[in-house]
Order: sequence, then structure tokens, then C-alpha cells
Amino acid sequence: QVQLVESGGGLVQPGGSLRLSCAASGNIISIYAMAWYRQAPGNQRELVASITSGGNTNYADSVKGRFTISRDNAKNTVYLQMNSLKPEDTAVYYCNSVMPLVTNLAWGQGTQVTVSS
Repeated sequence: QVQLVESGGGLVQPGGSLRLSCAASGNIISIYAMAWYRQAPGNQRELVASITSGGNTNYADSVKGRFTISRDNAKNTVYLQMNSLKPEDTAVYYCNSVMPLVTNLAWGQGTQVTVSS
């Protein structure tokens, strides 16, 4: 089964930047439309950004202009560049396909992002 491993999270001050990575154990990044999700305590998991196999991207309004999703097919990795971070961006960030119930990719452990002064 394909595994997704997220990394790159941490503690950052408001206005700072982080770059998250999602490495897939199988050759799926070039096949599936992929997405980054996040879940803050007490909230449901929400889709933050997505990228199609053709490279088209889409963003939640809350992160538009600040976050950039990209992927490297050769490395089977999806990235999320996060700039101008705000405290409300604090959450555990996950990657998966844009249709996880259809592709049935297992969720990884996520990576914690904490934005605080």
C-alpha cells in the first residue's frame, strides 16, 4: 500500500514561512490530483490547496496569495510553501489525493504547524 509521509512542520512566528513536503512511497504523484489538508483542534479537516496532474492549482480563500502547492513527479513528492503565516494557520497538515475516499490512500501522520509569538 502506498504510504504518504509529511514533514517540514514546526514552530514559527507570525509572518514567517515554512515549506512542507509529502513523500509518497509509490508512483502516484504524477497520476492523482493531490492536495494538502489541515485540521486544527476541534475542527474538521479542511482542504487547503490542490494540484492536478496537469499542474492546475486551487486554494482555499484563507490561504490564497500566501501558500503555494507544487509537486516533483520524479521525487514522488508534493510541497506546500507557506508564507506570511498567521496564528490561525496552526494545525496538523496532511496530504492525500483530492478524492481520498475514491483513491483509498491511507492518511499519513501529518506534520504539526504552530504559528505563535
